[in-house]
Amino acid sequence: MRTLQIATKEIVDLHEFFTEWFNGSVERDQLEPRFLSRLDENVVFIPPEGHIMTGDMLKGGFDRGYGSNKDFRIQIRDVTIRHEIGDLVMATYTEWQIGAALSAEKNNARVSSVLMKMTGPVTWLHIQETWLPDALRAAGPFDF
Repeated sequence: MRTLQIATKEIVDLHEFFTEWFNGSVERDQLEPRFLSRLDENVVFIPPEGHIMTGDMLKGGFDRGYGSNKDFRIQIRDVTIRHEIGDLVMATYTEWQIGAALSAEKNNARVSSVLMKMTGPVTWLHIQETWLPDALRAAGPFDF
């Protein structure tokens, strides 16, 4: 399987889990095997608001958010490999959300950059999200 296919599957699978988690349609015991186990012990996540979150902070937020948003959905688009150095891959993608209860805009979109170690299993090292400009978001379909 090519790097783009592996990265795309990893990104889409993880975001499908996020939807299931916040919808409450997956068992609570799936947080570790389907999400936390994919994170490097020193993972850094920077959401669009710009603060730095650690793996422990992500775990706490997910614990609190389980089943909190039955209408939440995510669609991943535009996965692109930006750099590939040895077993490290930097990719970007856009993430479109519907029904995001904790965001200022319930329907929103962001561009995300991720640094992943492409070993078995894939490990997420660093994630940064930035809001898409209003004009791009307004032009994108939210019919998923």
